[in-house]
Amino acid sequence: MLELRSLDLLRQKLGELNASFAGLPPFDSAVDLNRVREVLDEVVERMADNYPYFHPLYAGQMLKPPHPVARLAYAISMFINPNNHALDGGRASSMMEKEAVAEIAKMFGWDTHLGHLASGGTMANLEALWVAGCLHPGQAILASSQAHYTHGRISEVLQLNFESVPVDERARMDVNALEDRLRVGNVGTVVVTAGTTSVGSFDPLPDILALKAKYPFRIHIDAAYGGYFKLVEGLRRDTSAALACTFEADSIVVDPHKHGLQPYGCGCVLFKDPSVGIFYKHDSPYTYFSSGDLHMGEITLECSRAGASAVALWATQKLLPLEPGGEFASDLGKCRQAAVEFFARLKKDDRFLTAMEPEIDIVVWAPKAKSASQISELSQQHFDRAAEKNLHLALASVPADLLKPYWNRVNFDQDSVLCLRSCMMKPEHKEWVGRIWKIVDGLGN
Repeated sequence: MLELRSLDLLRQKLGELNASFAGLPPFDSAVDLNRVREVLDEVVERMADNYPYFHPLYAGQMLKPPHPVARLAYAISMFINPNNHALDGGRASSMMEKEAVAEIAKMFGWDTHLGHLASGGTMANLEALWVAGCLHPGQAILASSQAHYTHGRISEVLQLNFESVPVDERARMDVNALEDRLRVGNVGTVVVTAGTTSVGSFDPLPDILALKAKYPFRIHIDAAYGGYFKLVEGLRRDTSAALACTFEADSIVVDPHKHGLQPYGCGCVLFKDPSVGIFYKHDSPYTYFSSGDLHMGEITLECSRAGASAVALWATQKLLPLEPGGEFASDLGKCRQAAVEFFARLKKDDRFLTAMEPEIDIVVWAPKAKSASQISELSQQHFDRAAEKNLHLALASVPADLLKPYWNRVNFDQDSVLCLRSCMMKPEHKEWVGRIWKIVDGLGN
């Protein structure tokens, strides 16, 4: 259930933090705890109306509980409430952000970089595409049809020309289709997805890099979901190959609030060439005077940002370094192992349909039926029945063209199929696959 043992540690550490300000004149905030308690009573009542995202029987959407050290560090920081816009508002937390972001850049093979945290993957990708548009104004942004929908929406906000590239049978960008478009010209940036949010597919980065040798374009990697798997051994060979050459990209986005064990919202954007900082150059009449050092607000589009996010990330990476073979990598590998085992059980069972095998920890599957419409109806029924048994899955509308190579006996009477989608994001899922399967096994009975 909820992890509560750490609360004593939180109180102890807050006492130590409080003592560090003992030189100030005494000051007590006027807080009516009785009124606060009344409000918190309602908060607890309202928050009980949630799926149990923290529990291994939640295997639905991309919701991974933050590590206890992240929660504690975040809570401790919130008693100071630093703002990582300027050093005036977040001196310690700004330094912690720089150190934590440098560790993420190092994970991707970059010793030199420009980067910072953002409120999430959307804002991080917006900054990457904004820089792309500044470098190549008027030129197209390309991404696969299975890339996150925000790339098209962000491009619209930035008034950039966005085009979608078809995918292959594994939901990866079709390299032949990409080259056909590159031959036409006027392409500034290709967005390479490292872990699609629908099925977890990785675009074939080595092949796209080979095209970069023939055609002039930048590469931005959207690794918001799958970037941390660079530390994991035992992946598919082509997945590992894609992750192995991420250092050759021009910019990368990864979301610590997905597999980085962080509270929402925490995204990270990285640029290989620090000189792109010229596009961020601006002045502030009142925030950049306390120090001659770089203020985080001088290299971000966002102004006020929660310093607590940086403190939580720094603490997590201090406890669990981003090292191949380390504890963090091992736990992430368990997520992949859970997905592989769950997929294998589904594939062996004649009552279910599977498609592409999981590259990381996402499994897309469905109850077997003769037509796409029947499959969609049964998927909804299985979703509802599973929830009644405390197994919480997700639903995903999958284009029929992606499923046709795998489901050759299905009558595709509609353009998309409602499927079940399981994100095995918790390391505990490896030990819980059997219990999850026992519930799934009973859904069709």
